Amino acid sequence: MSNLSRRAFLGTATSLLATAQNGRAQSARPNIVIIYTDDQGTLDAGCYGSGDIHTPNIDALARRGVRFTQAYAHTVCCPSRSQLLTGRVPQRGGVINWLSNHPLDENGRNMFASEITMAEVLRENGYRTGLTGKWHLGAKPGHQPLDQGFDEAYGHLGGFIDNYQHKFLHSNPRRPPFHDLYRNGEEVDETGRYFPDLVVREATRFIVENKDRPFFLYCAFNVPHYPEQSDAKFHKMYDSMAMPRRAYAAMVTTTDDRIGQVLNALDTWGVRENTLVIFLSDNGHSTEQFANWGVNYGANGGGGNTGPWRGAKASLFEGGIRVPTIVSLPGRIPEGEVRDQAISNMDFFPTILELLDIDPPAYELDGKSLWPVLRSRDAPSRHGTFHWMWQDQWAVREGDWKLIGNGRDTTGLESPHAPRKEMGDLYLANLTDDQPEGIDHASQRPDVVRRLQALHDDWLDDVSP
Repeated sequence: MSNLSRRAFLGTATSLLATAQNGRAQSARPNIVIIYTDDQGTLDAGCYGSGDIHTPNIDALARRGVRFTQAYAHTVCCPSRSQLLTGRVPQRGGVINWLSNHPLDENGRNMFASEITMAEVLRENGYRTGLTGKWHLGAKPGHQPLDQGFDEAYGHLGGFIDNYQHKFLHSNPRRPPFHDLYRNGEEVDETGRYFPDLVVREATRFIVENKDRPFFLYCAFNVPHYPEQSDAKFHKMYDSMAMPRRAYAAMVTTTDDRIGQVLNALDTWGVRENTLVIFLSDNGHSTEQFANWGVNYGANGGGGNTGPWRGAKASLFEGGIRVPTIVSLPGRIPEGEVRDQAISNMDFFPTILELLDIDPPAYELDGKSLWPVLRSRDAPSRHGTFHWMWQDQWAVREGDWKLIGNGRDTTGLESPHAPRKEMGDLYLANLTDDQPEGIDHASQRPDVVRRLQALHDDWLDDVSP
C-alpha cells in the first residue's frame, strides 16, 4: 500500500498528524550497522600500528570514532557470533562446540532458538533488520537468521565458503563440499561472482531500501578468513612481502576496501550522520592449513600481527581473543579517541539498548553498556572478570592475571587441533610481563590459581544450561 493509500485509509486529520509525527520520530532514531570481519587479527589495521598493511577505510573510521585497545571477542566463529548477537556468554545458548553447517545435519548443534538476539529486540521496536554475509549459528531450519529476528538475510549458513563457487570445503566422509548460499532460507546460485562483492551489493541495497526508516544491518564479512582469495588489484601492493604475511595482507586490504564501500553507501544515501557503526573482528587471525578434496584452501599457516601477544585463532591466549574494535556515531561519540579499558563484544547489545532507551530482555545479559567508557577515557572497565570457554579449553581473567585451563597455543601451528605447546592443564599468565603470557606462574602463585579456578567453577555452574 502506498503512503497516500495508507493515509486515505486512516481517514481523519488527527490520525494523519499522529502518523506523520510518529514517522519523524522513527526516522530520527539512529540506524545500527555492525561490520563483523572474519579472522582479522589483533593488530591487523594501520590504526593499530601495522604499518605494512593498507587499511585506509578502517583507519578513517577510527578517526571518526573511538578505538579500543583491549576489546575481546572469542576464540572461533560460533561462540563469538553468539555472544555478539545475544549479549550473553555462548554457554547459555548451548554454543559449546562447532555448530551445524548444513540444513540437513539432523544431529548438528545449533544455538538455542530460545536465545533472544539484538535483531529480535530491534525488530520488535520498529527497526528493519537485515543480515548479509556469514551466519554460522546453526543451519537447521528453526535456527536460521529469519528464525532469530532478521527480516531478511543473504549469505552462507556455515563456517566459510569458497568465494567464487560458494561451497563449504571442509572434508567430511559423509558429505563432500556442498553449495552454501541462501536468500531468506532459499538456496540461490550466483556461481562465479566474488562473494565479498555480493555482501557489499546486498548491504547497499538494504541501506537504500530502508534509508527512510530506522534499520539494523549486520554486515558479517567472510574475509579475511580462508580461502585466501584476495582481490587481484591488491596483489602488486604486497609483492615484496614474505609469505604468509603477503597473502594475508592482501586479504585484509580486500576486506578494508569492501568495508569502505559499505561506509560510502551510508554517506551517499545521507544516513551516515545518524548511524551507529560498530566494527570488530570475530577472533584472532588463523594459522590453519587445509588440503581436502584436492583443494589447498587454508590460511597458509598464519600472517597475522599480534604484537607482543601470544596466540592465534582457536587459542585463549590474547592473540586468539583480543580483536580490533571501533565505534562511531557522529555527534554522540567522541572522534579520534582511544580507550584502553577492557571490553567484550557482548557489551554492544546493552549499549544499543541504552542508546535507544529499550528495555533489555527478561533474562540476564552478561554484557555491560559501554556508554560510560565511550564518554570518558577515565571510566573504569565495566567488567571485574572475563570468562571464555570453548570445548574443553577455558580461561578467566581478573586484573592482570589470567588462568588458562586445558590451553592450546596455536601460534604458527598448521591446525588449531594440534597438540599443546608448553602447556600444562593449568597455565597462569600475567599480562604485564615483558613477554605477556610467556611465563607460567602457576607453580609460584598457587593462591592465584586457586582463586581463579574457583571463579571459573562458579561461573560454569551459573552459565551451563
